[in-house]
Amino acid sequence: MTYPLRWLLSLAFIVQMYAAMVVLAIVYAIPAMISRSGAWAGVHAYCRWVRLSARVMVGLRSEIRGEVPEGEVLIASKHQSFFDIILICSVVARPKFIMKKELKWAPILGWYALRIGCIPVDRGKKGRAIAEMKRAVAEGARVPGQLIIYPQGTRVAPGVPMPYKVGTGLLYQQVGQTCIPAATNVGVFWPRHGIYRKPGLAVVEFLPPIPPGKPVGDFMAELERVVETASDRLMAEAGFVARA
Repeated sequence: MTYPLRWLLSLAFIVQMYAAMVVLAIVYAIPAMISRSGAWAGVHAYCRWVRLSARVMVGLRSEIRGEVPEGEVLIASKHQSFFDIILICSVVARPKFIMKKELKWAPILGWYALRIGCIPVDRGKKGRAIAEMKRAVAEGARVPGQLIIYPQGTRVAPGVPMPYKVGTGLLYQQVGQTCIPAATNVGVFWPRHGIYRKPGLAVVEFLPPIPPGKPVGDFMAELERVVETASDRLMAEAGFVARA
């Protein structure tokens, strides 16, 4: 298949993906208003649809590896594009994210995010953002589920180095929960920006748990090591070669 045709199929996929978001948001609106379970059902339906349509329309298959987290745990995941959010939310029972504050104003997405217990944080405040995040997490603890945070704070393209932020370690210390690291290679196929979606196998892999109680510095070092090592392995498996 030629590149122009694949690009057009990618465009069609993106258009239908957002159209499906609107349709399913309407379908699940009343259940979501009645209970959080209804909101989570809508999120799961949408994420599974995106995975299916990606496979059919652009040849982008997807796979979850490792044991899917259950119960009250902290998930610390590599973040490369919107698709790793989709993969995690398609299988985790009650996902709720630490998200940038601006997203709560996004049409449809913002309302559902708040409904399932996502925690908006103003990333521009730096030190103050950590205190705000810890306070918001304490307030949001009454909403059961799996709390997901991106230790690098944003989407990071494959092969681009970016430090891990200590806020994840402070959150790990605060909640006193097991942390499940997660690695991914989705950025190889679904970039942070642009239209084109490459065919292949996108993977999110849940890694062995890190038990609670470790010193923050030790926890952060272990988290970065296991997530980066596993993500590099998955990207190499997908054919990605980092530039020297």
